Amino acid sequence: MTAQLSADIVVIGSGICGSLAARQLAAKGASVLMLESGPRIDRGLIVSNFRNSPRKADFMSPYPSSPWSPHPLYGVVDNNYLEQAGPYPYKAQYIRGVGGTSWHWAAQAWRFVPNDFRIQSMYGVGRDWPISYDELEPFYYQAEVLMGVSGPDNNGSPRSKPFPMDPVAESWAQKRFREQIAPLGYDLIVNTTARNSRNYDGRPACCGNNNCMPICPIDAQYHGGIAARSAEASGVKIVENAVVYRIESDASGKIAAVHYYDPNKQSVRVIAKQFLLAANGIESPKLLLLSADDKHPDGIANSSGTVGRNLMDHPSNKFVFETEEPLWPGRGPMSPGSIGKFRDGDFRKEMAAARIDLNMPSQVAPVAQDLIKQGVYGKALQEQFQHRAARQFSIKSVTEILPDPENRIVLSDNKDALGIPKPRVHYHMSSYVDRSMDMLKPIYAEIIKAMGGTNIRTNPDGVYDNNQHITGTMSMGNDPKTSVVDAWGRSHDHENLFIASTGVMPTAGTCNSTLTAVALALRTASKMGVNG
Repeated sequence: MTAQLSADIVVIGSGICGSLAARQLAAKGASVLMLESGPRIDRGLIVSNFRNSPRKADFMSPYPSSPWSPHPLYGVVDNNYLEQAGPYPYKAQYIRGVGGTSWHWAAQAWRFVPNDFRIQSMYGVGRDWPISYDELEPFYYQAEVLMGVSGPDNNGSPRSKPFPMDPVAESWAQKRFREQIAPLGYDLIVNTTARNSRNYDGRPACCGNNNCMPICPIDAQYHGGIAARSAEASGVKIVENAVVYRIESDASGKIAAVHYYDPNKQSVRVIAKQFLLAANGIESPKLLLLSADDKHPDGIANSSGTVGRNLMDHPSNKFVFETEEPLWPGRGPMSPGSIGKFRDGDFRKEMAAARIDLNMPSQVAPVAQDLIKQGVYGKALQEQFQHRAARQFSIKSVTEILPDPENRIVLSDNKDALGIPKPRVHYHMSSYVDRSMDMLKPIYAEIIKAMGGTNIRTNPDGVYDNNQHITGTMSMGNDPKTSVVDAWGRSHDHENLFIASTGVMPTAGTCNSTLTAVALALRTASKMGVNG
């Protein structure tokens, strides 16, 4: 016999969006049950895994994948959980566990710029949001307070109140980079991040460990595990290792229950008055598609046929070079500053907007590995290592990609250990992105020349890196024929089903998706309630 649980509100997914929304709902007096497909994550264990791993640049390697709730791994061997249907590879990284993927993020917490919400009206491309920047602004601030966000006021996004704290102090390398490109007219500003510059919310200030990805060893950086703890402290009950495989609707069209498997494939039915789907932009549409029934043959919340479509991320072209001056990157945050000059403008009618991001992870390991691979040894190894590790820098773009219905998540014919279909991804690039990448090349050349750059390496033309900012797939909008949820995150098809995820974002802009998704989740939670 199937076991049964109940609550006023059920939240599916315990990542940063689900946890902070659940916390807010519990504060209203609702009983909230949060279901997480993966296990609990222990920070000490992950730090130990990272320190003992030979693959320091593989940010997923410290995070084990459970058999009942696998996540994509691409290290020594691709586990083929996220199947690639082409034509362009989209190897998304995400964590299925309590707290979700922001355990290993860089904590960049940028707001969109106002025109990002109306690029169709302004530039004739993409799609407009059903809400404006001004409508989301109070929730941006609420998210920043909860997460402990710092940044400069001159970052292109208007504010009604100052940041909760000042930015993390510049490192020497960051300061010298900023000074040397300033004569070119490029303003390198400190990144907006959910990282403490002082003691905040019971957590210490950043001490410059420089392994923000894959794990901050002291919790100076906010993450979903902290959000999950705050949800539990507010009265939310978390059930881990609960793999939701079906959303059940009733005859009236409301959601009646969700069903999950435990690791032994024992099924549990959970009933509630309201449901909040808060998994990421791949796992959420997968679940909606899995829940197809006689009344909803294309899946739950999918009368528009757009569930899984319009997948977006931020493609990058990276330039690696050696500076004339020894700067020793590797002290302080890994991604400390950005150039925002190309985030908005009339050029978006023809090509993608972009933010240029300075990367400063320690170069000790990659330089050593590269020299050893080349067969350099002895005194030459020591000399070349000291020279390159002190000078090797990289800069990259965080480039907008437009919503395209052919970029999508579908169900695979192959199944995981519980017999649940895996997600399959169809993805491609566009000339809109290519033109932006071409536009940036002379900008990079200017910057590298100003730094006295040599030994320059970059991506081959048309080959881009992925930034792991999974966006789209369940877009919000006013028209039920072209969107999955309304402006509040409520399903057009099911009045008691809400979605809080990067997946509801209609466009990707030029900034990491987390802060905007959290702001949207808090806004959605403000609409929900026991009688909502």
